[in-house]
Amino acid sequence: MSDSEQDQLSTFVTLISNDGFQFQISRDAAVVSGTLKGMLNTSFQESSTNKIKLHELDAVLLEKVIEYLYYNLKYKESVDVPEFDIPTEMALELLVAADFLDV
Repeated sequence: MSDSEQDQLSTFVTLISNDGFQFQISRDAAVVSGTLKGMLNTSFQESSTNKIKLHELDAVLLEKVIEYLYYNLKYKESVDVPEFDIPTEMALELLVAADFLDV
């Protein structure tokens, strides 16, 4: 594998939902989550493959979590932060996911 291919692999991470959907996101966004950061920065298999299977999250929920990871990354240094929209029907599931992912 060339250096540029290795750099690209380490720049992006693939998150896989429990229903098989794959989401490729930036590593910077992924490490907003303490849980994902731990998986990617240790000797876990995920650190070498850059693929993380999240058996606890379906695609709809994982998509919203990813949206929040990017939102957090974008506004972490900002003073004026817009509200993050959370659909009422997803609130409890997102709270559980946020606790699991340490965000």
